[in-house]
Amino acid sequence: MTNNWEKYIKQFRYYLKMERSLSDNSIQAYVRDIEKLYGFIQDHFPNINPEEIQFEVLRKFVQQLGALEVSVFTQARVISGIKAFFRFLMYEELIAEDPSVLLETPKVGRKLPDTLNYQEIVQMLEGVQLGEPEGHRNRAILEMLYSSGLRVSELTELKLGQVYEDIGFLRIIGKGNKERLVPIGSDALKYLKIYLEEIRKHQKIAKDHEEFVFLNRRGKKLTRVMVYLIIKNLADAVGIRKKVSPHTFRHSFATHLIEGGADLRVVQEMLGHESITTTEIYTHLDRDYLRQVLTDCHPRK
Repeated sequence: MTNNWEKYIKQFRYYLKMERSLSDNSIQAYVRDIEKLYGFIQDHFPNINPEEIQFEVLRKFVQQLGALEVSVFTQARVISGIKAFFRFLMYEELIAEDPSVLLETPKVGRKLPDTLNYQEIVQMLEGVQLGEPEGHRNRAILEMLYSSGLRVSELTELKLGQVYEDIGFLRIIGKGNKERLVPIGSDALKYLKIYLEEIRKHQKIAKDHEEFVFLNRRGKKLTRVMVYLIIKNLADAVGIRKKVSPHTFRHSFATHLIEGGADLRVVQEMLGHESITTTEIYTHLDRDYLRQVLTDCHPRK
């Protein structure tokens, strides 16, 4: 019997890239999940091709994940990958019925992201030592993360041609190479201009890094790890004990917008979320904030 697994997994990878426009990291995660299923099939049902799988086989695979004490988060992600794979087979008319339809995803409690309140944001911003060699660059980085809600990868990949200073917008290339226009606040723009005109302009820039906005001292674009370390070290220096990362600034950006009454669809657009359900987590944060206000301020709390 012909083994169609590797052929279909290869086609699935291509589909995720070309049809779904997913990022390389997302594609790799999906494919790894299907390869886990394939490994299980090889061990227990070596003669079954993807188009012959029944629900019972998938159920046994999921049971094995549970028996191996795989976390519910990982189980949920693997099941999501399996469902995507069989939807692809349906899309390509390689199967007539989807055996994964009845697979139940374990309930995952959604962890609310860590945020900084506005006073802590100010504490971080003002904690940057502008007299140090990378001071103005670091201040511009933090201002932009908070002002525009950028992912750290969007910040490190940002190029000079994507900054529209005259209209106060950034053209961001997000997940799956999807573009969006994001406003940049006046303070962030001010510190960005200082960095570009007074610091970066005088740097010796490495070949092939000329277009990147944020550079290290060797004239090469910053890495995500470097941005993480800049923020972690600054949080330690100013005495913030929360676990602070570049993503904390993105979460704080969204949370403060929602608390201020911003429309959820507008926040979704600025964050570059494909689904509004991802953005809705910030409404939960807002409700927690409102409850806390009631507890702290109401006379009959």
